[in-house]
Amino acid sequence: MPLAFDEVKERLRGVAAGLLTPFDEHGEIEHWKIEDNAQSLYNSGLRSFLAAANISEYHSLMQTERAEVTETSLNALPSDACVLAGVGGSTQDAQELIRAYDRLGVDAHMIMPPDHTYVHEQGLLDYFHDLASVTDTPFVPYVRAFHPSVDFLADLTRIENVVGIKYAIKDPVKLGAAVAAGADDVVWVDGLAEPYAVSYWTEGIEGFSAGVSNFRPEVGLELFDALTEGDWQRAREIRNICLPYQNFRNQTGKNNTLEAAISVPAVKKGLDLAGLHGGGVREPIRPLSREDEAEAEELYQQLDDDISHIISR
Repeated sequence: MPLAFDEVKERLRGVAAGLLTPFDEHGEIEHWKIEDNAQSLYNSGLRSFLAAANISEYHSLMQTERAEVTETSLNALPSDACVLAGVGGSTQDAQELIRAYDRLGVDAHMIMPPDHTYVHEQGLLDYFHDLASVTDTPFVPYVRAFHPSVDFLADLTRIENVVGIKYAIKDPVKLGAAVAAGADDVVWVDGLAEPYAVSYWTEGIEGFSAGVSNFRPEVGLELFDALTEGDWQRAREIRNICLPYQNFRNQTGKNNTLEAAISVPAVKKGLDLAGLHGGGVREPIRPLSREDEAEAEELYQQLDDDISHIISR
């Protein structure tokens, strides 16, 4: 039985882990690894999970595969976990996927950022309204890779079904203005992970997506506790131990000039190093080069040492 609207909002007030999609050497999905990762993260204390999300290589999955990895995630987790499933594409395709997810019993739909080159704010609001018209399940729009107005963000909070906004724009001033202008009963979530959690908390977020917490969940849980308690010194200290690995994720990788090209394989490497399951990637994402793998291992060891010294105390 899916969670009620208020229960979904409560789960958004926490740390949301992305369930990455492990591929074998032939590019096939290894579902048992998704199950194992989900159960391990749940046992660590996490309660919110993103299936078929951006970090799950949403755009490299077929429509049927998005439903399949979401079903695997739902089956792996207890009923008190909140599973948000990624939805995007054309109106018809997105509505089709929403209906498929509803049949599976997802707790919420995370509406992916628009992948059009040219987007109109009113057109995008119409799109969200059209998607909401085919379901009673909560919505969490994911705002990333475009820069809408404060008015747009406020209007987004008032669409039927919207319980939260995943905000992934590097603009805290706009965030604060949108929180003030938007509906009071919507939960704002930092979609840029731990590096932005401290500053965005002061602007009105109540939860954040996982970065290094995807493979070391104790970091995110400790950071969330520090933010909730208003212990800013400790929150900054914990945030800072995340920065080296998170900055690594923003790199271009070898033979490339595009920013953050290694973000997904870097997290998959972190999962492997933490004793979980990363797996391969699908094009257009590339695996880490040998040099990047060596750097990831060094940064992971640094992170592990920092966790031992800071978080365990």
